Amino acid sequence: MGKLFGTDGVRGEANRYPMNAEIAFAMGQAVVYILKKKHERPRIVIGKDTRISGYMIEGSLESGITSMGGNPYLLGVLPTPGIAFVAQSMRADAGIVISASHNPYQDNGIKIFSGNGFKLSDEQEEAIEDLMLSNTLHGLVPPVKEMGQAFRLEDVHGRYIVFVKNTFPRDLSIEGMKIVLDTANGATYKVAPDTFWELGAEIEVIHNAPNGININDKCGSQHTQDLRKKVVESGAAIGLAFDGDGDRLIAVDEKGQELTGDQILLICAKMLKEQDKLKNDLLVGTIMSNLGLKVACKKYGFKFHASKVGDRYVLEDMLRLGCVIGGEESGHMTFLDHHTTGDGIVTAMQLLAAMVRTGKPLSELAKMMDIYPQKLINVDVKKKPDISTVTQITEAIERIEKQLGDDGRVLVRYSGTQNICRVMVEGPSDGVTEKYCKEIADIAKSVLG
Repeated sequence: MGKLFGTDGVRGEANRYPMNAEIAFAMGQAVVYILKKKHERPRIVIGKDTRISGYMIEGSLESGITSMGGNPYLLGVLPTPGIAFVAQSMRADAGIVISASHNPYQDNGIKIFSGNGFKLSDEQEEAIEDLMLSNTLHGLVPPVKEMGQAFRLEDVHGRYIVFVKNTFPRDLSIEGMKIVLDTANGATYKVAPDTFWELGAEIEVIHNAPNGININDKCGSQHTQDLRKKVVESGAAIGLAFDGDGDRLIAVDEKGQELTGDQILLICAKMLKEQDKLKNDLLVGTIMSNLGLKVACKKYGFKFHASKVGDRYVLEDMLRLGCVIGGEESGHMTFLDHHTTGDGIVTAMQLLAAMVRTGKPLSELAKMMDIYPQKLINVDVKKKPDISTVTQITEAIERIEKQLGDDGRVLVRYSGTQNICRVMVEGPSDGVTEKYCKEIADIAKSVLG
């Protein structure tokens, strides 16, 4: 058996290793066994998105947890950040999410939150993985009288809705605002419409009829074509697209134009700065954030820090640097004043607050940041030597960065999961950007392919 945990829990095709019933059962057992060192009867909340495979994985986790003497609390379908919130608010010992986020329905995943609502550290995941792969779990189970019991929590939707509504400022109102929601046939299909309706918005919802296999299918934060069309047709002020597990948000302005996560981050960071709530005058993005975000941060008087790609690395840097807002271009954003993890609905609340506070339409707020043309080419490679040791590539990067000056940048890195070298160039125009990106990609192909 190979390594199970990736950068965001365990993920793969459902009903196939490692995302099968056996692994889910073993994970339930391993989590409880480790938690029992501190808690006699660990309490673990389990929630899922709308994938058909969620039932199998939920049942297997429940069996593993009870067999090792833990008590699972089943939440049913709830966004990932909702599961983190419930784990924290009921002082559970852990929260387990069954979801593959923005992936297609045939994939699924398992990620674990600690009782404080934060994702587990690499070391904690390694301890669980080592135990799962050690083939010793069957000998560690307690006698029958010490087995656990499963419970189903019925009131979690209402609790989570109250939580996210409270992140919208009480002195503001979105009453009567026309909003179109795309819930990706995923975990937000019930709670998102209820939340915005309770705040008095006039809402229209698309892609909110999950059937187990239509999650993220040509909809949601990855595919906004239907949302863009519906916003223009209905004359809405904004369109909000969530991904399958509800931790990402992509917005569409009243003209049907899509905003990137970088643009949303900037709008919200500037609002916090004006309210004197932008802790340490800092916004955290990633090395893949558009150069325009860094330039705009400087223009509006606050600092920008680029973390490694991945929401866990963004969060690590936010905590280390004392920052309250951070995220990725993909729409995964964290507001630490409100939640411990990325939350699409919480992000939407902050964006709507910025619109109401400024009195400006979203298309106007989007202009706060110039998006630099960006070209990305993925090169298939047979080997992955350290880029800094490949002279032909480093010389090309140095030469092109010199020519771009302050008007662009070059980023060359390997994929963490595939045999691919990613070449990304940002520059002053599409033509220049494409030319330089192809130049470096051709070199990478000849020396690494």
